[in-house]
Amino acid sequence: MKYFLNGLTLNIQDRGNGLPAIIFLHYWGGSSRTWADVIAALPETYRTIAPDLRGWGESSAPADNGFALIDFVNDILAMIKALDVRQYVLVGHSMGGRVAQLLASQRPCGLVGLVLIAPAPPTPMKLAPEARLVMENAYSSQETVNMAIDHMLSAKPLSPDHRRQIIKDSLRGAPEAKIAWPKYTSQEDISGAVAGIVSPAVIIAGELDRVETVAVLKTELLPLIPHARLHVLPGTGHLSPLESPAEIAAIIRGFVECLSLSGR
Repeated sequence: MKYFLNGLTLNIQDRGNGLPAIIFLHYWGGSSRTWADVIAALPETYRTIAPDLRGWGESSAPADNGFALIDFVNDILAMIKALDVRQYVLVGHSMGGRVAQLLASQRPCGLVGLVLIAPAPPTPMKLAPEARLVMENAYSSQETVNMAIDHMLSAKPLSPDHRRQIIKDSLRGAPEAKIAWPKYTSQEDISGAVAGIVSPAVIIAGELDRVETVAVLKTELLPLIPHARLHVLPGTGHLSPLESPAEIAAIIRGFVECLSLSGR
């Protein structure tokens, strides 16, 4: 379903009616479809909400350079209000994980838990000029997307359907959205804000992730959220929602059940 929020049309998949709701934020290049297998592995009683972030999937893009982290945060807060979500767990993958960190640092009413999956750390991404140029052009053609999948994003073999989905999602992103992440959104330093996160938190890393390595998450994120629990998925790369969806769903379910027990 589409909603007009913050001057944009946002496409949002909203299913079920349980509490807390689980809100999923996808990676740079993804869409709400990224979460399909994870959501399918969760109990049907859960309410799951997965938006296409601005400029991705079927959501529109701003006319100006509105791709700062706070722009994404404001979209999600507007969505939460529009959908009348009273209690929720926020799940973010990669870029979506960075958005989730900034949102959680604001300690919004209704947030009861945070799940960060292969999250981009809150510190600026360290990229050589050559690497930045490669990223800026990573989603320019089917060939470059396939190269990104094979050489950076995945460790497990992907099904033909998943590969086609990734290619389509990557290519149909708005040009501004494709270039914003490597050029400036990934360069924002939100480490000061992230140190203020107090909600229960879980971090899920892929053992073979070449984008956000376990070592980087241990040194640049965990010290800022020392109460977070770290799970490492064996044999998994950066596209963990597609590579290991059942394992991620099991961790989310266990986390939500613990929250429910502690809230009694």
